[in-house]
Amino acid sequence: MRGTTHIARLPVPLPQQDSPSWQSPLRAFAWGVRSVASTVLTLVLFATYLGIGALAHDTHFRLGWVLASTALVWAGPAQIILISTLGSGATVVQAAIAVTVSAIRLFPMVVSVLPMMRTPLTKPRHLVLATHFIAVTLWVECFRLLPRVPRERRIAFTHGLGTGLVSVCLVANAIGYSLAANLPQLFAAAILLLTPLAFLLSTARNCRQLADILALVLGLALFAATLHTGVDILISGVSAGTIAYGVHWWRTRE
Repeated sequence: MRGTTHIARLPVPLPQQDSPSWQSPLRAFAWGVRSVASTVLTLVLFATYLGIGALAHDTHFRLGWVLASTALVWAGPAQIILISTLGSGATVVQAAIAVTVSAIRLFPMVVSVLPMMRTPLTKPRHLVLATHFIAVTLWVECFRLLPRVPRERRIAFTHGLGTGLVSVCLVANAIGYSLAANLPQLFAAAILLLTPLAFLLSTARNCRQLADILALVLGLALFAATLHTGVDILISGVSAGTIAYGVHWWRTRE
């Protein structure tokens, strides 16, 4: 599809920016919730959190605990780390450190999205909840949807979008937890791969410049070359990004 910036999407009939529908923050929140149905990444999240619910059941955590972790952590890989480390007998401090290190990857996403929401009247406390909601899926969708939302309503819209996505994941957790006894182990492991695969395809679809393509290709190649080093993602990401930036800087100087 021409102009598509994702692996798949459905049309979102958002009102025009000067429409009276944007005058109320509550209406903007409702439009955000409604937008959850506009992307296939919602289905990916649903399948992923089915697997997380099944994993929590297999490691003997209670349903209330896994639902609380989804609402408070709100990051699939971090939740898998949390469940697996605590399930293997690690201390709470060790699990907290592991989850914190995992969450560092979200920092660039937060830094890139928050400026899209700010207005001269925005205070730091207005961005706390929106910051919590920023993960891979919301980061991708904000770049697609926020330019179509009036700036003064973007925080409320993001709150609605984030609330809708988390609600989908909570429902998936409950279903996956209840089906864990009948869910094949191989299938449970496979659906956990949907989030990174969807993010990879979405990133590839968004590549527009040579530097973007170079960073992605080099990152994948270096990731394969440094596999099982323990810091493979860090090495491949930093190296590929640095090389791609260097190429872009050299080309712009010509």
